[in-house]
Amino acid sequence: MAEQPQRERQRESTYFRLARELRAAVLRHDYPDGVRLPTEAELAGTYGVSRQTVRRAFQDLVTEGLVYRVPGRGTFATPREEQYLRQFGSVDDLMGLSIDTRMDVVTPLHRRVDVDAAGRLGLRTDQVHKLAFLRLHEDVAFCHTSVWLPPSVGRLLEPVTELTLPGTPNAFTVIGLLDQRLPEPIAGAEQSITVAEATPDIARHLGCAPGRALLRVDRVYQTVAGQAVELAISHFLPEHYSYRVRLRRSGP
Repeated sequence: MAEQPQRERQRESTYFRLARELRAAVLRHDYPDGVRLPTEAELAGTYGVSRQTVRRAFQDLVTEGLVYRVPGRGTFATPREEQYLRQFGSVDDLMGLSIDTRMDVVTPLHRRVDVDAAGRLGLRTDQVHKLAFLRLHEDVAFCHTSVWLPPSVGRLLEPVTELTLPGTPNAFTVIGLLDQRLPEPIAGAEQSITVAEATPDIARHLGCAPGRALLRVDRVYQTVAGQAVELAISHFLPEHYSYRVRLRRSGP
């Protein structure tokens, strides 16, 4: 009886992996307008999985609005509009932001005293490292993010020259950089979503009026040992960004 749940977990991981690879291919524009994605049979043969697994992966992308299906013709990438749409169900999905967006540094990485950020990170010191950047999709800024790091973690990123130069565009994510340098990997994040007014500084960077209602997302990233390694506060323009999370029922 114990083997059945294990087989189900293996099928589930295969399905998630296939969905993630298809999602990345669509976001890279591997299938521009009018170009059909591989069929269920083709993908099943390529990846050595069942057509049911491929069908589930496709259904996820349909739900996210990334692809649409035409009976008798196949599956196609949805034409891209100004709004940036992504589904986030894992830390890996957040790291995948580097696939189709860029990060422009507006406040270089530096050391400072920040009592509130240090408290949220559970530090015994008030010293933190901070940086701020814009996230852009097709040259449209849709998000302003401020990041605070414990001193020991911030020092790991000091050699990354791109983070010390304002106005520098980069094709990576901060958590992706940290995951490569930390002694243990990032395992998860605690997240809260609220609404906040745009400060004059954030409004200037996002090109909106001060006081404009923005979507605010706070995340505290933790390692497998439970150590808080990053506090990120992001402000999104709602007209350029759509946030979706797929909710699943837990097992019995």
